[in-house]
Amino acid sequence: MFKRVAIEFAYDGTDFFGYQIQPSVRTVQGELEKALERIFKTKISTVAAGRTDTGVHACGQVVAFDCPNPRLSENDIRNALNANLPSDIYVKRVWFPHEKFNPRYEAKKRIYHYYIFNGKLKNLFFRKYSWWFPYEIDIEAMREGARYLIGTHDFVAFSKKDEEKENTVKTIHNLRVIKLRREIILVRVEGISFLRGMVRSIVANLVKVGTHQWPPERIREVLLSKDRSESAGLAPPHGLFLYRVLF
Repeated sequence: MFKRVAIEFAYDGTDFFGYQIQPSVRTVQGELEKALERIFKTKISTVAAGRTDTGVHACGQVVAFDCPNPRLSENDIRNALNANLPSDIYVKRVWFPHEKFNPRYEAKKRIYHYYIFNGKLKNLFFRKYSWWFPYEIDIEAMREGARYLIGTHDFVAFSKKDEEKENTVKTIHNLRVIKLRREIILVRVEGISFLRGMVRSIVANLVKVGTHQWPPERIREVLLSKDRSESAGLAPPHGLFLYRVLF
């Protein structure tokens, strides 16, 4: 008899080739499923709320799987996983959802955080977790440009690759540009689902506005163009965090 288990966990994406399992490279899903196999002595498949690219981090990734030992408590599973996972993955919470729980399809909102280190001198201790951008940024201009992205739109111009097989119409519920401290800018994006590279593309385009290379209205033009060649490209992956998934 199996029991459905959900876990919320964090990982440092620096040394991973993304979340999704791939042959011959180190991935978050690969390490998680290896730990589960060591614990339960059988292969266990997992389903995640979202997939992150190479170098992208997570504070609140959610995964579900079937546990072959129904006698274990939430705390037992959490402790066993943390004892068997590498130091760059940490399980924060375990709970027992309904037996068909699928975090990919049941998520009501995904929240991403992107950090920009806007200091003139490089900070070595932020280099793996933020985009070092040593040029002046106009936060208000970025906020003005961000307004064009809130709502339901075709975001194909803000995607990473050919998305012909995927619905490119997505909804952004909220998009905030926040000055956390003198040298750190947070771009917080909330939506139900996202295209590959979408958040990183949003950040890159907003930075173009923030440096006054583009007027804020240019964001709307890129959106309506439905053409990736009109976009400013992608911000570096290491500034991006899957912050939280809500159900």
